[in-house]
Amino acid sequence: MERPARSPVGPRAALRLIASREFGPYFFGNALSASGGWFQNLAAAILIYRLTGSELLLGVLTFANFAPMLFLAPWTGAAADRFDRRRLLLLTQPISALLAGVLAVVTALDVATAPLVIALVFAVGVVSAFSTPAQMALMASLVQPRDLASGVALNSMTFNLARVVGPALAALTIATLGIAEAFAVNALSFLIFAGALLLVHPRRQERPESSRLRDSFELLRREPRLAVALLIVMAVGFASDPINTLAPAFAHAFERPDTFSGYIIGAFGAGAVTAAFVLAGRTSGRARMVGTLTLVGGGVIAFSLSPALPFAFGFLFVAGVGYLASNTAATSFLQLGVAESERGRIMALWSIAFLGLRPIASLIDGAIASAAGVRTAGVVLAVPVLALAAFLAFQSRRRPVVPTG
Repeated sequence: MERPARSPVGPRAALRLIASREFGPYFFGNALSASGGWFQNLAAAILIYRLTGSELLLGVLTFANFAPMLFLAPWTGAAADRFDRRRLLLLTQPISALLAGVLAVVTALDVATAPLVIALVFAVGVVSAFSTPAQMALMASLVQPRDLASGVALNSMTFNLARVVGPALAALTIATLGIAEAFAVNALSFLIFAGALLLVHPRRQERPESSRLRDSFELLRREPRLAVALLIVMAVGFASDPINTLAPAFAHAFERPDTFSGYIIGAFGAGAVTAAFVLAGRTSGRARMVGTLTLVGGGVIAFSLSPALPFAFGFLFVAGVGYLASNTAATSFLQLGVAESERGRIMALWSIAFLGLRPIASLIDGAIASAAGVRTAGVVLAVPVLALAAFLAFQSRRRPVVPTG
């Protein structure tokens, strides 16, 4: 496996990349686009609930948003390898902006219906299924191989910054301006990202001779450690899902109003953002991978069982650190573990593990919370990542199956 040369570590490495002419515009454009996504998610959910009052349709809305990522990933990954990734993104971003603009218009004209909103969100999800693998693979072409770990950490940080800032700004926009305006903000964010892409010049992209559906899974057969890395991404995603999906219920469990859920999500995101700066440029050894996975699982379980909110916030912060560190190491390994011409396909599989399985995780922890309580759900969803940490610790004594980035 290709390993990056060691680069300067810590905040200095992160700031150097952010200030660079190639990665900087991508970073800021991606951050604004990710925040815009939260505007659409919150606006669509509030609109559907106001139109129907149905919790079931809220679940359908989430499924419509992420299901395309799950079912189309092998084809969208092939597209990211066969076609110029920057041009693909310059095509998909305006299309997404147009769809978000239609959502804004039909809402402003008061002609929005639940089926129409869900259909438009599904359409945005289809376009996102094509753009996400290309977007992740393009990032690796904007940094030097020795800086890939820093780039992945900063890229992950944008999603967590968006998780902290996006919902709060979206709620403020909806409360003061309206739902249509929130959709319009998301449309603008897609255009801003497209503008940022015009400013960057990635390295020349290698193209595969063929791009068959089975080639995506041949990568995993050829290098089993890629499958382990994907399993890590999936496990930390499942462990963190109760924080996102059940945050209002956790707020109620701590005898706080449901609006307190923003602070719960924010504490987790703060840990992730901190980890992104502290760990930028650092490579992850096998022992560190086991340790960070343990931080995720142990932090979520301790938060779920904590009787006092101040302690709970501390455990959330720790879990966020472990989440970002584990995901960054696994993602860096995936980026460097394949040839440039295969990077789109492996990142399509990454998008399944990280985003495509989110609706399934949400259904699982929601069902457990309904049957046994929200604290139980948090514990149960964190157990797999601890089991994976134990498995990797055992296997690493026998053969090197633990991916290190």
